[in-house]
Amino acid sequence: MNEFLIWWQHLPQKMDPVIFGIGSFKIQYYGLMYIVGFAISYSLVLLRIKREKRFLISAEQIQDLMLFMILGLIVGARLGYVLFYNLSYYLRHPLEILLPFEFSNGITFTGIAGMSYHGGLIGIIIFSWLHIRKAELNFWNTADLFAPIVPLGYTFGRIGNFINGELYGRITSAPVGMYFPLAPGPELRHPSQLYEAFFEGIFLFVVLWNVRNFNAPRGSMLSFYLIGYGTVRFFIEYFRQPDAHIGFVWFSFSMGQILSGLMIVGGILLYLFLGRLERKVTIAL
Repeated sequence: MNEFLIWWQHLPQKMDPVIFGIGSFKIQYYGLMYIVGFAISYSLVLLRIKREKRFLISAEQIQDLMLFMILGLIVGARLGYVLFYNLSYYLRHPLEILLPFEFSNGITFTGIAGMSYHGGLIGIIIFSWLHIRKAELNFWNTADLFAPIVPLGYTFGRIGNFINGELYGRITSAPVGMYFPLAPGPELRHPSQLYEAFFEGIFLFVVLWNVRNFNAPRGSMLSFYLIGYGTVRFFIEYFRQPDAHIGFVWFSFSMGQILSGLMIVGGILLYLFLGRLERKVTIAL
């Protein structure tokens, strides 16, 4: 048992986030995890439109939509990080928002560092809405199709964070703690990336997948997702180390908790709106 604990606690120190590299060009597991996540999501969406006849959308339309979703994720996650987490820095270094270089001390290749989940979600919703409107699809039906699947794909992104050794948790004395090389100090820390991968990913996927056919207003799966993710993320933030340059934003709440709280409120308001919209349609008929 002791040998396993030693192996577990020092695991992050033994992981190399780089699959292979040529000079300064590197292929990392983090990027691979996103590819795997999108591939699994795409496969499950195709399975749903094949088995659940209520979704009047073709495989070709799914492919086009997912390209816009990927673009929305990248743009939204990056801009969300800039706005929510480090606006003052990027106002002084605007070129670094979109270019993978740091210009403060010469020119250094850094890659695009800093992505926000909440920004990525906003980006996906906006880009999806724009494409769905152009393709003359129904936004709420499409949301019902994708929302239960999103958490499973998101699981792999958090595994990528774990392999990178980033977004580590707060200091703990519990045996489950791990030593993260990027963390300041030698203390054990919660592997909060794995908590998020399980609860925001696998757990939330199982819940949403099992309620996807409930009799609820059209579009409700999006509101369930917002409420579910916001709730799980809010509590996991108590184990996750706040960003060093931000700390706690309001009392003992982190930026992630504030944004997740807004997600919960938004999800509840959306569900009430969808219920009211459905009642209006029923009366009109």
